[in-house]
Amino acid sequence: MRLPSFFFPVLSVILSLVIIIGCWAGVTSLDLLRKEMEQMRGTLREMRESLSLMPRGGAAVSSAEPEQAGRISDAANAKYFDPAAESGDRILYAIQADSGNLNAVVSNDYTVSQYWGLTMDSLAAPDYADPNDYKGLLAESWSLSEDHLVWRIRLRRGVLWHDFTDPVTKKEWKNVEVTAEDFKFYLDVIKDEKVDAVPLRGYLSGIKEIRVLNDYEFEVVWDKPYFLSKDITLGLIPLPRHFYKPDGKFDGTAFNEDAERNKMIVGCGPYEFVRWENGRRVLFRRFEKYYGRSLGIMPPIREIGYEVIKHPGTRLQALKSKDIDMLNLQPEQWIGHTSGKEFGETGFLDKVRYPAHAYSYIGLNLKNPLFQDRRVRQALSHLVDRDRIIRDVFSGLTRATSGPFFMDSPAYDKTIKPYGFSVAKAKGLLAEAGWRDTDGDGIVDKDGEKFRFSILFPNSSTAYQKMLPILREDMAKAGVLMESLSLEWSVVEERLNKRKFDACMIAWSTGTRPDPFQLWHSSTADLPFSSNFISFRNAEADRLIGEIRKEFDDEKRTELYHQFHRLIHEEAPYLFLFSPVNLLAVSRRYRNRREFPDGIADRILWTPSSEQMRIPGL
Repeated sequence: MRLPSFFFPVLSVILSLVIIIGCWAGVTSLDLLRKEMEQMRGTLREMRESLSLMPRGGAAVSSAEPEQAGRISDAANAKYFDPAAESGDRILYAIQADSGNLNAVVSNDYTVSQYWGLTMDSLAAPDYADPNDYKGLLAESWSLSEDHLVWRIRLRRGVLWHDFTDPVTKKEWKNVEVTAEDFKFYLDVIKDEKVDAVPLRGYLSGIKEIRVLNDYEFEVVWDKPYFLSKDITLGLIPLPRHFYKPDGKFDGTAFNEDAERNKMIVGCGPYEFVRWENGRRVLFRRFEKYYGRSLGIMPPIREIGYEVIKHPGTRLQALKSKDIDMLNLQPEQWIGHTSGKEFGETGFLDKVRYPAHAYSYIGLNLKNPLFQDRRVRQALSHLVDRDRIIRDVFSGLTRATSGPFFMDSPAYDKTIKPYGFSVAKAKGLLAEAGWRDTDGDGIVDKDGEKFRFSILFPNSSTAYQKMLPILREDMAKAGVLMESLSLEWSVVEERLNKRKFDACMIAWSTGTRPDPFQLWHSSTADLPFSSNFISFRNAEADRLIGEIRKEFDDEKRTELYHQFHRLIHEEAPYLFLFSPVNLLAVSRRYRNRREFPDGIADRILWTPSSEQMRIPGL
């Protein structure tokens, strides 16, 4: 599936910045649904509002220059919805592993961000076909001060939070309206040092404050110009105060550990949370009081479900049995298991292929003395036989990557090639760093210590399980003893957060205009729960990140990206592996299936009533 069309309100997702892909099973078996991650760039019609709409930071800049604001009735991607669509049907996805909790503010779980993409809208969203063209969702209009520091937001009226019964107090909440205070609450929660939201806090750190003017208007005040301030501002989501702060008090530690509330999601988007059957599935139903109905963006599909199916073969069988409706296939499945009648001319499944905005890697814990010499890190990268892995594990359906950006984005420097496989070069670099086999046992050593390390990876990843024997064999050729440790994703995540690992094999998704701060800035190296869990520190990298963040000129920023790419490639804190290809199988019963740069837009799909299905038990 695509990093689909449901908007990505969690900032790490909404911005296509960088988020962790916890259970990547290889190229496409990761249920990559939405990037979420992302995503907002837009144009909105010039605001000719009364003086009361003027931001306090200076004279208002109309969204038309360059931010053109749309009519109040406009809503993001409304033009792609089919007026003839019939209401009903379902989409059932398969996921490899369940989540620890459903609170996307404190969870790095990729699937949880998908859930919030269904249930929570942001201020605005980009056009499916043109990610530079923003239109409003929760925001009716906005304007920007001349100094580019103050965004003035006007909310749509009548946007409702989903109805729910509080799991602790048992109080029933209905028809509660979203207000400006809910956006301020979201920022306040993220900025609370007790809240385990380090990645989000890093991206929102540039927002000085949210000033509430009234229930429907507020200002987002930045402390300095930042090239992603538009994306972050328009990607803001509200947080339900009546759910997380029912007694008027807020405690960050309790927010992290609220076992009952973190089993639920209360949002204001097109789908409402129904229930989480731990270890089995998570279910959602269309919110019939969704404000988008009057704007032409009410999704036709009524039910959404995520079934936990751990084994890739079982997932494929569930697809062929019509027990699920979409599935990211593994390369060997794409090639060897899609020639049956289900995919034929009279079958009920189609295949769709497109690049994923992601890359896999082996991250080296730089607090480990083994990896503190750059020559050692480069040597290990020379011991990754990428060509063999592409051929034998991924059946040619992936690409070797050399750096920390999406390969098809301007940020990626295509002149920088991945380290070539060479045992001789690896041995030479290890010897330069003082690692030699002094006792003839086949393992290099230094100061009496053998070169031995383990790679931590999620046990749901069959692709990693196939890759590691190849890596172990090739590492041994240079006298490096590599072991592997396969654990449940929740345990992998805990070890990463606590820096209790030698090396890890996982993946990141990323956008076309990334901010490297979250992964690479020295200030995040020692922060618990930060994405810089390899503890990378480099003064020149910090300088380049600072320059990237304040550069608004695309060409100049691209040059800075390329300098950063080369620096990271040479420092080799990651052994960069592959940029995957999404290999999607999808039911043919869906109409209005359109393929955009990021894949299929799930939200606009519909099904004739004669072909509609239901989710059992919903």
